[in-house]
This record gives sequence, C-alpha cells and structure tokens, in this order.
Amino acid sequence: MIQTFGDFIEQSPSSEYLIIGFSPSSIPLKHRWRNNGLSADFLADYLTSFFPGNEDEPSTINRQAEIKSAVSYIANELLENAMKFNDETSDYPIDIKLQLESNRLIFSVANSIHPQAVGKFQADIQHLLASDPSELYIEQLEKNAASESCTDSGLGLLTMLSDYGAKIGWKFQTVQKDPEVIAVTTMVQLIV
Repeated sequence: MIQTFGDFIEQSPSSEYLIIGFSPSSIPLKHRWRNNGLSADFLADYLTSFFPGNEDEPSTINRQAEIKSAVSYIANELLENAMKFNDETSDYPIDIKLQLESNRLIFSVANSIHPQAVGKFQADIQHLLASDPSELYIEQLEKNAASESCTDSGLGLLTMLSDYGAKIGWKFQTVQKDPEVIAVTTMVQLIV
C-alpha cells in the first residue's frame, strides 16, 4: 500500500543533502525533546553554510538568519511529531532528511505509525488540506485557550503553512507485512 496526500513529491537525488537517523527505542521519548532541538539547530547551522552572509550587506545577514530560524523551527516540529506519533511497537527508524535544491529546501521525516492510527491521521490531513490554514490556526488558538488540559498545541504544521508559506505532503507505505509496519513520510517544501 502506498498513498500520498498534499504536496508530496518523489525526490530525485540532489548533490546536497543531510540525513540524521534515530533509533526510537534507544531512549525514552521525554529525553528526546532536547535531542530534537539540538538536531534541528544542527541542520539549520549546516544549511546556513550554503547561504554565506556579508557583514557589509545587512540584507544578506538578515536573510541568512531568516533561513536558519525557519529550518530550525520546521525541523524541530517535524522531529517532535515523528517521535510523538511513532509506533512504539515497531523498531522502524526515524530519520530526517534536508535536501537543498536551487530554489527550495525539502525536509522529509519518516517514522512508523500504528496501523490503527492511520485512518484518523489521514482524515486529519484531508481536513487540513481542504481548509484555510489561517482560519484553522485561529480556531486552534481558541481551542487551546479554552482547554485547561491542553498538552499539544496543534500549531506546528499550521505555522509552517501560515507563517512560512510551506507546502506539505505525506506518503503512507506498508514496509512490513507481519507484523504490519506502516511508515509515514512527511515532506515540507520551503522556497528560499
């Protein structure tokens, strides 16, 4: 089974990319949050070497800082979601790939998802794709403010769409039959 949603594209290899892999069972999830931030910041620092700044031109320094901030935010959100929604019964690795093309960055994060969670996740994706991200963002803010027990903000993907103008897509693929393991790859494209 392979299903795609949104702006998912099959990537052709480029000359510049970086992949970081994680073993989901190596340390507990709550200890991974710091690693996610460190990994996202590393990806951002790595990428900025391809956008050198010139101290005499503040606009290039500002552009470099904007790209670094966007990469760090998007990578961190994607990693957190992959860790949070990963199928803990599977040993399927979690990886994040950052690919640099001439006019865009492509993030892709792969993780397993529990087979029983696929339907709800795909329904959530279809709702997101059929709605205005700015309206969903406001609705989610209001929902969070009204909830006393809100633990997940639900704003990560909406922020990517609304604030960064990102294109997002997903691919679901059965990677093992017995026991069933389904991998989901979330792809975010960002124009630079």
